[in-house]
Amino acid sequence: MSVKVYSMPRGGIAFEDPFAPREFETAFLPVLSVIPLIQHTGNKAYPIVFIGEYVKEGMLIGRGQGAGSANVHATVPGKVVRMASWKTIDGVANEALIVRLEGSFDRLGKRETPHPWEDLPSFEIQRLVAEYGVVEMDEGGRPLADLFAELNMVTGPITLVVRCVFDDPWLAADMALCDRRLKDVVEGAFIAARACKASRIVYVVSKNENKRALQFTAAASQQPLAQKIPSDSVVVGNKYPQRNRRELELALRAYEEDTKSERNDMGRLFIVGPATIAAIFDAVKFRKPILDRYVAVGGSAVKEPKVLKVRIGTRLRDVFDQCGGFISAPERIVIGSPLSGRAILDIDEPVVKTIYAAAALKKRQVGGTVERSCIGCGECRSVCPIGLDPEELFKRCKTGGALAERECHGCGSCEAVCPSRLPLKTIIYEAQVNRRPV
Repeated sequence: MSVKVYSMPRGGIAFEDPFAPREFETAFLPVLSVIPLIQHTGNKAYPIVFIGEYVKEGMLIGRGQGAGSANVHATVPGKVVRMASWKTIDGVANEALIVRLEGSFDRLGKRETPHPWEDLPSFEIQRLVAEYGVVEMDEGGRPLADLFAELNMVTGPITLVVRCVFDDPWLAADMALCDRRLKDVVEGAFIAARACKASRIVYVVSKNENKRALQFTAAASQQPLAQKIPSDSVVVGNKYPQRNRRELELALRAYEEDTKSERNDMGRLFIVGPATIAAIFDAVKFRKPILDRYVAVGGSAVKEPKVLKVRIGTRLRDVFDQCGGFISAPERIVIGSPLSGRAILDIDEPVVKTIYAAAALKKRQVGGTVERSCIGCGECRSVCPIGLDPEELFKRCKTGGALAERECHGCGSCEAVCPSRLPLKTIIYEAQVNRRPV
């Protein structure tokens, strides 16, 4: 294991949040599950069940349609009572099947039969992850089968990077997953490496998680394919946003340079989080779709913040209720980290495959609610990990000027340190995403 700490070359903040959860609990099963037909990047899954029909736990209920689309499964047994449709705050339409809980579970609480995978060809692993609807669970939801197919076209080495970098307290769900399913994550990494023909696996952890790095390395050495696919652990900095894909790759390229005399080049980096790796493990070893996921639930408006193991399709209303409900009416509810997540309008939106956190914030936690003047302190410039000038970009956006071509990544570091509490990230990032000045 590398003992040197590899960090992003500039910017970042030490991000702490006392309202992020630490305790773990399994959520109650919902009476009504709202199971969206879009939990991925592409077109909605085509529903193959009808209103009034009964479904089983794990049953296919929506079939993916083309690249970017993924299969959707019933997460509870019950009766399909109706369809629902809504739009997110940014205007994206979605539809869902509403399932009322009835009948017995086929998987919950029952012993599952493992399937050998070591001799499976990569195309068969791709087929299984497609069949069971596995997507990138810590990104936008791109289907893993699409990614594996793309990586199989790469000439040259591929390194699978398992990203366990906890630079944000709102990654508590991934941390809990690593604590409870570390061996599954390690085995899932070998399955993923076989699927994408990676020649190497690297487990990346934050510098305050050295013990976990040793655990990953030890567990990997026990795998049957350990001799064919070598593994290593790399320690990186814990300043936010070290976990960002660009910042993480910069740190890993520095590690690669230091070790080039000992190992082959890392080549293409395939970076994936522990929740996705665990889903690959479940799909291939146990022929199981994504039925649940760990979600960090908290914020200053929540009575008892917790990390919950939640069934996909559980409404956020029910999730917050299990955490004791709201102390007072929240000013904003955010899916993901409060620094970089998206706001929602309706707490009846469901938990989907790509939700790792949900935060209900009081007014004092929400920046930019009062328009103040920039004082020119330069704090935003000092923390930007890609060297932008948030102050200048913000002013340009507000006056209708053109934006710089180099895109803001939306990490929110500038907004977090701004003493005037200006909505820097919100204005700059949204303007660039929409390709237009504000």
